[in-house]
Parts: sequence; structure tokens; C-alpha cells
Amino acid sequence: MSKEIERKFLVSPAWQPRDEGTYFKQGYLSSVKERVVRVRIAGDKAKLTIKGVTHGVSRAEYEYEIPVADARELLDLCEQPLIEKRRHLEEVGGKTFEIDVFLGANRGLIVAELELASEDEAFDKPPWLGVEVSGDERYYNNNLIAKPFTTW
Repeated sequence: MSKEIERKFLVSPAWQPRDEGTYFKQGYLSSVKERVVRVRIAGDKAKLTIKGVTHGVSRAEYEYEIPVADARELLDLCEQPLIEKRRHLEEVGGKTFEIDVFLGANRGLIVAELELASEDEAFDKPPWLGVEVSGDERYYNNNLIAKPFTTW
């Protein structure tokens, strides 16, 4: 089984992007707590991802590359609205933070995610890293469809 261990943090206004990032468009064929099935186009690549229930900051994850044309058609079948964001990568202390700047109904939300090898793995915290929201389900991308950030 593939396992994702990920911590999620808000990003302070002190952080500034170094480039335009990669545009992401993603949707959910299923966003129930027991299973999430996501379709994502990131730049010129597309993936289908299946995620299981989160336990702490870990969950089962399976990810498969698919043709972009298929992903475009699958996005039409997804729950609406779709998630749109720009992803920026920041290297800090040998780790890569993925910083998502959300667009559309989630405009104003900036979240940093960090994948780890274990739940208790130590990492350097840059000054722009804000409050940890790993356990706050409001910040899960699939939940941002039903309750977008701009409605909080």
C-alpha cells in the first residue's frame, strides 16, 4: 500500500512567490470521508488519485498518470466548483514545501504542504510558515468545494 504522510500549514503574508508557479485545476469524483477520488491537471500532465481515510497526518494514497484529454472529460463529471490554484515549490533544509495559492471561490487562501517519511520527522520551519492546520478538515481541498474559503 502507498502511504502519504503530509503536514499542512497556513502561510504568512511575509512569503512572496518567486515565479508564477504551476496552474492546477482539479475536481473530485468522490469526496466522502472514507475515500477521495481526485482528477488533476497540473501544467501539461494529468493524474487520477485515490486517497483513503486520514489517521493523524497519514493516509493511503494511490496515484496514476492519465492522458490530459481524459482528465478534461473527467473534470466535467466532478463535483462543482472545481479547485483552481497555483503551486509554488520552496526548498527549505533539504525538504520541499508545496505552497498553494488558491484562486476563484478560495481566493485569499495560501497553504503550505510538506510530505514526510514519518509522522514525527523533524524539519526546518521557515519564517513564513504559519499555524499548522493538518487536522482541520476545512482545509482539505475536497472540502473547499462545499465550503469555499471566501464563505467562512
